[in-house]
Amino acid sequence: MIFLLALVVTALSMLLLSLLVYTARRPQMQTQLHLERMIAEAEAQRAAHKKQKRKDVFMDPKDDSHYLRDKSFRERIVQPMVTAIENWLMHFAPRELNAMMENMLLHLGVQETWSVRRLAAGWVLAVALGGVLAILGIYFMGTSHFTQKIAIVAIGLFLGAAVPFVLLQSAIRRRQAILRKQLPEFLDFLCVSVQAGLSFDGAVAKIVYRMKGPLTDEFKRMLRDMSLGMNRQRTLTQLARRCDLEEMYLFTASVIQAEHLGTSMSRTLKQQADNIRDRHRQTVRAAALKAPVKILFPMILFIFPSIFVIVVLPSALTLLKALGK
Repeated sequence: MIFLLALVVTALSMLLLSLLVYTARRPQMQTQLHLERMIAEAEAQRAAHKKQKRKDVFMDPKDDSHYLRDKSFRERIVQPMVTAIENWLMHFAPRELNAMMENMLLHLGVQETWSVRRLAAGWVLAVALGGVLAILGIYFMGTSHFTQKIAIVAIGLFLGAAVPFVLLQSAIRRRQAILRKQLPEFLDFLCVSVQAGLSFDGAVAKIVYRMKGPLTDEFKRMLRDMSLGMNRQRTLTQLARRCDLEEMYLFTASVIQAEHLGTSMSRTLKQQADNIRDRHRQTVRAAALKAPVKILFPMILFIFPSIFVIVVLPSALTLLKALGK
């Protein structure tokens, strides 16, 4: 009995001793396991780095050809070629041409998509094309006089230089006509929205969300400039400069003045809406009065000859038949 009790006490003592040893060595074991885990992760990262390095060596990282393979044919070939041609053609364009074309692009509303450099290069190409067509005309017409050749080449160069500006001015006039047509309706909506309690910026944001057209695009750009930190006076001034309309200059000046003086914005917008609506009515009335004069030339060229054929031809045929008998 005493022997069994001694065995039990010895076993319990060994168990307690082993527990104490395990408890004492547990932090060291956890630290060792953590270090082994970190070493394994570092070895894995080192192996992955060596693998990537071998791949980079295979791809020859000293050049950027593997980056070019990710680009399209247009980005790799066409765009650099077009840029080089533009830079070469810009040497033949006058310096005053850049400011003129920049102003045209601003009024056309495409200054963010078109570049002055590309437009100037297109103008140089148009002039060269006019000269080439003039030379071909001289060749096919067989003109022998030197003065006539010089005159034909000069006319070709002049037409090549003038046609791009004529087309741009025509596009600007069409855009300004659309702006002038949309402005009264836009100001009516703006006036009603401000009178309903919205702020000027909030009313403009609501209107441009529901309307479409070049005028709403210009106001969207104004809101974007204001969101980037530009003050309202500068954005309105640039808006009027882009539109290049007398009505827009009056509208922006009145809004800036109302903001500076602290007058009622709704009353100012109401007055401007009525004023611009009257201007639009007068413009439509003037266009209606010009219609009879404008329709006179098409009537003379196209309608009167048809009427003469219908009325005179039977009588002429009858007269010829009678004279033949």
